[in-house]
Amino acid sequence: MIERTPLLNLATYAIMLLGAIMVFVPLWLVYVGATLTVREINTPELHLFAGSHLIENIQAAWARGHLGGRLFNSLIMSLGVAFGKVVMSALTAFGLVYFRFPGRVVVFWLIFITLMLPLEVRIVPTYAVAANALWPFQSLLDTTGLSAFINAMSGLHIALEWNLLNSYTGLILPLIATATGTFLYRQFFLTVPDELLEAARMDGAGPFRFLVEFLLPLSRANMAALFTIMFLYAWNQYLWPLLATPDRAGFGTTAVVELKLLAPTVSTNGGGTPDWNVAMAGCLIVMLPPLLLVAFMQRYFVRGLIATEK
Repeated sequence: MIERTPLLNLATYAIMLLGAIMVFVPLWLVYVGATLTVREINTPELHLFAGSHLIENIQAAWARGHLGGRLFNSLIMSLGVAFGKVVMSALTAFGLVYFRFPGRVVVFWLIFITLMLPLEVRIVPTYAVAANALWPFQSLLDTTGLSAFINAMSGLHIALEWNLLNSYTGLILPLIATATGTFLYRQFFLTVPDELLEAARMDGAGPFRFLVEFLLPLSRANMAALFTIMFLYAWNQYLWPLLATPDRAGFGTTAVVELKLLAPTVSTNGGGTPDWNVAMAGCLIVMLPPLLLVAFMQRYFVRGLIATEK
């Protein structure tokens, strides 16, 4: 039991205040920068109060960064990745916990080890597979000699190819596997009483019905927490959308990648002064959807991390 003392309460509130300042001050400076003119934002002094040019800066950022279509791409990608990770991790953890097969502990640890392999480490093979999703099967045919045999017997040249670049499938599929979600679901499923499984069996429920009608309703809070985390993870992705969408003019890319167009390198307003105010307005636009999601899902997010619904 933690004793409540005035000194301890004061230290706790001081730490909370410091954390809030560290989070809020950068956001406030971005907002202030988005409300200033080009001349004001390029002056040496630090501006702490908002100006009156927010709307025109947002309009300029929206037009120059083509943020309408880019935000739509980001939304489709983030929702697809978050939903895919929730479904994939639930099915994987369900198989690891409720199905007895040799080596399931080894399989779990192999999945868990992938936490040490971020996307940046495996970006080259991931891109190779996205450029041709059937490349592993083609390599298998070539290695075993089956493609050469079929070519010699029938004259048919087998060349399997499925290009996922410049598509929502290519943006989403390589990111839906998650060791974090599998671990989160596995730990929750291990806390479910065995009597619930026995009661479901007596009721005639099969594995799929037990998962859908019993386990998933119990794990709603976990699903909400995982969905929020993975939506933010996908929304903030930069490297993978940059590589997976080489056709910027046709398919486009995500809003986070497109922000680089708003970062001034040379004069964009004819006066020789970089317009960082437009770049800050673009940052505000791109930050808004995840901020709204976190604000809406905050209660479910916290409940999913610290509580159980059993």
